[in-house]
Amino acid sequence: MTNAPTYSLAELMICAAAQAWRDDGEVLATGIGVIPRLAASLSMLDGNPRLMMTDSEAYMVAEPVPIGPRNGYVPKRDSWMGFSRIFDNVWSGKRHAMIGPIQVDRFGQANLSCIGDYAKPKSQMLGVRGLPGNSISHANSFYVPSHNRRVFVEGECDMVSSVGYNPARLARGWSLDDIDIRLIVTDLCVLDFLGPQHQVRVRSLHPGVSLDEVRDNTGFELHVPEQVPLTQAPSAAQLQLIQRLDPDDLRASQLKGNPPGLR
Repeated sequence: MTNAPTYSLAELMICAAAQAWRDDGEVLATGIGVIPRLAASLSMLDGNPRLMMTDSEAYMVAEPVPIGPRNGYVPKRDSWMGFSRIFDNVWSGKRHAMIGPIQVDRFGQANLSCIGDYAKPKSQMLGVRGLPGNSISHANSFYVPSHNRRVFVEGECDMVSSVGYNPARLARGWSLDDIDIRLIVTDLCVLDFLGPQHQVRVRSLHPGVSLDEVRDNTGFELHVPEQVPLTQAPSAAQLQLIQRLDPDDLRASQLKGNPPGLR
């Protein structure tokens, strides 16, 4: 009998986030940041071989490109994928992105722009970028490396950068069924929007994390089903794929202290 493989919290989150694309079929996967990109890459290799990915430049690739220095690796390019084709995928709904917002509210509205009053913010971030159009055109998921009440705010986000399940902010002709927010993967748990009336639901708890800890670090009420499973641990095969995708272990620097996945 062999012992279960050890894994880091980053590796647990990569595997959990990879589930976001598992049932998507042929869509363009975009992971913004190290862990989301590794998650999309893992999903393509271990679950959804029809997933489309680019080399982060201008080509479609037959396999995910490892992150970090390429050290002689030559991407297996399939076809050209310039901006015009990217936007064709975006506007047709054939894309699923995972982003890292600085705030998320109970509606799933995300903030990428600023903290505080928009007219005189305490901190200025990226701006809304393409998120307003992306959030009404295709599926999105969120990656949150530090689950706390500064991110999961009590009221609305300081600056609403994306569409969520908020009937008061829906554009004319839109319904809540047109919004597609899949998963929120944090360092404590996995959340989704499958609670009543799209309420944020606890999908799974990471090993060693209690439901009270998640509630204490969330500024709004969560839907909790009768049974909340543990987030599935990475398999030995998945850990091998992650090592292949991230040979320089950049994932270890993404969470403070590179904590173990089993706490």
